[in-house]
Amino acid sequence: MMSWLIYAILSAVFAALVSIFGKIGLQDIDSNTATAIRAVIMTLFLFGVVMFQGNLGKVPEILEDRKALLFIVLSGVAGATSWIFYFLALKFGEVTQVAPIDKLSVVIAAVLALFFLGEKISMLNGFGILLITAGVILTALG
Repeated sequence: MMSWLIYAILSAVFAALVSIFGKIGLQDIDSNTATAIRAVIMTLFLFGVVMFQGNLGKVPEILEDRKALLFIVLSGVAGATSWIFYFLALKFGEVTQVAPIDKLSVVIAAVLALFFLGEKISMLNGFGILLITAGVILTALG
């Protein structure tokens, strides 16, 4: 099934909207404060989704799984740190500069997955990763 592709495309669309809405909202305010407010809104929204799905009862189960919780916390800290720097970059740069360079995360994630998760990169995937890298470099120079 290709549901992962639909979800990935929707993720890309909404990530693009984050850049546009963020850039408009950051014009005359502190980017870190804006990021904190955004995080609170995301928390409320996501808990609403979890409640709507009837999954609020699964929270204790996740909190008891120490390994899962550790990596969820690390992911949360990494995500928050990413957004602090992303919003700071948007405050001072153009979306057309910042968003493509941010996509270097695709390359970094693929390399980290190769080394830490043992995932394989096919020749076609490797070529795509090289093209993304080239695109980031060309965007940075432009």
